[in-house]
Amino acid sequence: MTARPDQGVRAVGTFERLDRRMVVMRTLVTSGIVLIAAVPAGMGIHAEGRSIPGTLGILAGGVAAIMIVTMLGEYLRWRATRFRTTPERFEWRFQLVVTRRRSLARERIRTVDITASPLHRIFGLATVVIGTGQQAASGEAGVKLDPVARTRAEALRVELLRRTPAAEPEDEARTRQQAQQLEQQQAPLATLDWRWAAYAPLSFLTPALGAAVIGFLANVVSLFGPVGGLVDDARDGARQAIADVAVGATMAVVLALVTLVLFVAAAGAVGAALLFVEMWWGYRLDREADGTLRVRRGLLTTRSISLEERRLRGVEFVEAPGVRLARAGRVDAVATGMQHGGGSERTDHKTLLPAAPRRTAHRVTSAVLDEPNAPTGVPLAAHPRAALVRRLRWSLAPVLVVAAGFGVAASLTEGWRADLAGTAMWLCLLGGVPIAALVAWDAYRNLGHALAGRYLVSRGGAARRSTVALQRSGVIGWTVRQSIFQRRVGLVTVTATTAAGSGGYQVRDVGEADGLRLAEEAVPDLLGPFVERTAQS
Repeated sequence: MTARPDQGVRAVGTFERLDRRMVVMRTLVTSGIVLIAAVPAGMGIHAEGRSIPGTLGILAGGVAAIMIVTMLGEYLRWRATRFRTTPERFEWRFQLVVTRRRSLARERIRTVDITASPLHRIFGLATVVIGTGQQAASGEAGVKLDPVARTRAEALRVELLRRTPAAEPEDEARTRQQAQQLEQQQAPLATLDWRWAAYAPLSFLTPALGAAVIGFLANVVSLFGPVGGLVDDARDGARQAIADVAVGATMAVVLALVTLVLFVAAAGAVGAALLFVEMWWGYRLDREADGTLRVRRGLLTTRSISLEERRLRGVEFVEAPGVRLARAGRVDAVATGMQHGGGSERTDHKTLLPAAPRRTAHRVTSAVLDEPNAPTGVPLAAHPRAALVRRLRWSLAPVLVVAAGFGVAASLTEGWRADLAGTAMWLCLLGGVPIAALVAWDAYRNLGHALAGRYLVSRGGAARRSTVALQRSGVIGWTVRQSIFQRRVGLVTVTATTAAGSGGYQVRDVGEADGLRLAEEAVPDLLGPFVERTAQS
């Protein structure tokens, strides 16, 4: 017998269906889209000479046919999709014309994420994504249940992330109630501070959002012919105003560019702030009784992301350029079974804390790792000056190559072309060289490493500075790389290989002896057998 979603007691291992309200919800969504598209279609049909009753009849018939097809399709999907949870496995089955099955070992399940769009929330539904952290051969990273009742989604999250033996059916309600009471007694690790929204416009996304607003307005203007004439009149009026105040052509171009940049920046800042509100509304980070870290957030689309603490191998403190100037950064989880990029398990699922002040980020890091002091905030050992020389070469080489190209062009041309090429060459030398040198110096200053208790700490990056605190017990191997240029100056790059996060974290351009000593002290006896010791050492 198949259990219905609204049944209170469910036999262990019984197959369930998705919530039947999906048929109504999807039909309403399709109907709304069809009705919006029917307006211009009806205007076109009426323009061809058909009467209004005839046009309405054609539209009504088309809309009714699409609604019936959608309702039938969703009903068949509801009937064909089933899933069940057993003490050992989670099974999903789609059986219609063809049969598809997915079976996940409970021990392999890493994440159970719950999302709910505004329409889902109206109907009391949610989408559950069950992930294993591995990409299947078919390209699917997990199982998606869309939709199930909100209460059932929460129950699935608790059941699938619980590693203790499954409770009896009559004890499930009592177990869930006890977990909820314990959760209410515990204070959250972090909650939303609206002052963090000030960091949103400092991201790289802001110019892109501003450009998108400009493109949208341009498309709207192009739809209306008379508006084009207004734009021409405004342009002519601006030219006349510039002429009246005796501003030169060059200054007029500069003023126009400055105005455009300011408009793009303002539009992007507003867009970034609104995006922050939608993504992080109601943000809360909790440590739950079942041994998971849970992030809840979202305004229109709510999200609930769970991460087992026993899969956590450390954290990454990320400081984007603009946010870093404001002495802030975000905190990401370094955990096994979390896929980085692609699939249904997106990279934003690893974010534990949005861009926040450094003091707050270190406090949350300390709480998440259950350490008295945040490893990401410890003093780091500096790297040799040879690393600075390498970064100066990397930064200055492109600038000097471009400047040399302009210099050659100036020597091979005459007249205004030679003057333009010469001016560009001097701009590269006088403007590009100092900027490249500052970037190289900043990249060198960001280099650092340390051993902080149970953690290996590594920092690097220029435009995007990243500080990783990785559990030493999570290091499963070392890769020591030394290029011919590094060999000349006694530097190496040591990579800690791990099953978590990106799979490897580098300590770049460290002294050869210091790098080997760091690897050996971090994980004794892992690299030691492969190191040849001299008499002096």
